[in-house]
Amino acid sequence: MKQLLLLIAFTSVSISSFFSQEHLHCGTDEMHQQLFQQHPEYNEGIQRAHERLQVYTSEYLQAAHPKSGATYIIPVVFHVIHNYGIENISDEQIFDAIEQVNIQYRKLNADTSDIVSPFQSIAADAQIEIRLAQIDPNGNCTNGITRTPSLLSYIGDHQVKSLIQWPPDRYLNIYVCIGAAGLAGHALMPPVADTIPEWDGIVMQHSYVGTIGTSDYFRRTVLSHEIGHYLNLYHIWGGNNVPGFPYLPVGDAGNCAYDDDVVDTPNSIGWSSCNLNAQACGVIENVQNYMDYAYCARMFTEGQKQRMHAALNSPVANRNNLWQPANLAATGTDSANYVLCAALFEAEKRIVCAGDPVDFTDISFHGVTDRLWSFEGATASSLTTAVTTVTYTAEGTYDVTLLVSNGPDTVELTLTDYITVIPATGALVGITEDFESEPSFQNKWFVQEGAALNDWEFAPVGFTSSQSFSIDNFNSEENATFGFYSKPIDASGLTTFAISFDWAYAQRTNNDADLFRISISNNCGDSWVIKKNYSGLSTLPSISDTLVSSFTPADVTEWNSDTVLINGAANLTDHLMVKFSFESKGGNDFFLDNIRIGHPSVLGLDDQAVIQLQVFPNPSQDLATITWEKSAEINEVVLIDAAGQLVKRMAIDPLQSAINLDLSTVATGYYTILAQGKSGQVRLPHLVMR
Repeated sequence: MKQLLLLIAFTSVSISSFFSQEHLHCGTDEMHQQLFQQHPEYNEGIQRAHERLQVYTSEYLQAAHPKSGATYIIPVVFHVIHNYGIENISDEQIFDAIEQVNIQYRKLNADTSDIVSPFQSIAADAQIEIRLAQIDPNGNCTNGITRTPSLLSYIGDHQVKSLIQWPPDRYLNIYVCIGAAGLAGHALMPPVADTIPEWDGIVMQHSYVGTIGTSDYFRRTVLSHEIGHYLNLYHIWGGNNVPGFPYLPVGDAGNCAYDDDVVDTPNSIGWSSCNLNAQACGVIENVQNYMDYAYCARMFTEGQKQRMHAALNSPVANRNNLWQPANLAATGTDSANYVLCAALFEAEKRIVCAGDPVDFTDISFHGVTDRLWSFEGATASSLTTAVTTVTYTAEGTYDVTLLVSNGPDTVELTLTDYITVIPATGALVGITEDFESEPSFQNKWFVQEGAALNDWEFAPVGFTSSQSFSIDNFNSEENATFGFYSKPIDASGLTTFAISFDWAYAQRTNNDADLFRISISNNCGDSWVIKKNYSGLSTLPSISDTLVSSFTPADVTEWNSDTVLINGAANLTDHLMVKFSFESKGGNDFFLDNIRIGHPSVLGLDDQAVIQLQVFPNPSQDLATITWEKSAEINEVVLIDAAGQLVKRMAIDPLQSAINLDLSTVATGYYTILAQGKSGQVRLPHLVMR
């Protein structure tokens, strides 16, 4: 048990809603019990490193400090681990986060005037700054930001550091993720980082980085809190630093008996709310400290400043190398002046319609003062501004060039075929896609920009064919989204537009709510209108069984079919685009085949495009209701089993538009419903009997 307690003592994480009025459970104890169980061999090394750092800190606080009065500069790199969603935060949000940290550590925040009087005199300029690296570990130019797509972003635990890590003795690695092990952020304190250097760094949930973008002003101090842990500060109430005591939950009355090893911070129970008069331990507590859980942090104390300086001078976890002049020069952070080393730009979108404007942004680094754009086949609102609006008039693919300068230096970048321009008026009258030929796919479709990992891929199984389009949903993370959409179709003048397709899908559990949807756009994909949803809880499964292993349809009985009808002049424009998208909720694999889009007569959909049968509930037990459009004039409904044998036949009054089908004597299994109407026969997607 002693080993377990020691390990938990030296690693720190922060609660998920750090600055909200509702505070979630911290989870530090649970997280590090798991760590100990998986790696008990690290505990002895952590304890030794802790003891070395404790001794060094004590000696440092009693000695003269050779760097007293100077500022410690720490080179940082932000690794954005994303799945193409909002967690892929902007450079501007990262710049804002750096600015906020430096304001707080240098005591430049205006709200220091609000610090309560007992702590005004000890509120410290910590004399610590962070700077984005300008040189990467290989000596190349960098903006100090890397972007890595990975499903590990959803978890945000120590595994993300295996994706990318710059040498931790030269850079502070900060990881931005979708999740941070269920927390706002977490950091390794020096004794753990010394023992497990491959885990050194800070992981932040993207919505707790800076004050803009996906974050907000009240979450601005979370990164400062985590850097405090990185530099050997404990929570203000002493949490996670007491050998023999596994966890001190914030706000516990017993916390008054423990200390954070900083002389000028009074003992505290720790606060999750801003109680400026708090005196639970007999004296007023430093609730406004960055290392508390309150949402009104404004200060570090002089004692905390000296403790962080001690960590920066100690060889434990190599924190003493970060700020050395040689390392600052090697990382390009020895000066606040930036060196121009790369031209770079991004477009608002890379597939545009002829005549539609698209914004381009210069994101070159560093210190750009002048620029000159060149757009093949286009006109621009300006050729010299950081953001310019560009219009393309003709279909095709086009190069873009940007030349940037900071005065003495000039850098140029050309990206070939960077922009794809599609017609303003649809050239297609319909699309038939059987996925049998991969090159032909590219002539009709675009895979959605910013698509998720494990995206659509061709699968060697189809509905009465040898190939389909599939999602490896079994190995996807929940909430991952996947999409592809058509090139423009001219649907003007039509009164009915049909989208027909076959699919196969299985649940992994009865609770899987995966979502497949059909959407259309008449504005070049700027916005989409959902026309039909298929839920994993009801209309999406093509088999009744749940499968704990990866699903592949065995034969045609494990497929469903449907036709979605689009009506209305607002929808049927000369630039109609159709999108197929899938949202994972943890279920099984999905297969799509035989897409047919357009006017029924052109595509050979005949009555299936005109008659849209619906059956519910499906799966059914004793009774199913079948509905259709009255204009179809259905006169007969036939039920056929999986072996092709007739099970039921019902004559229908052509004036009806619905029937109730008695299934009380029908065995469990898969069935097909055929309806005979004025235009012929139409097949209903599979009916499942349970």
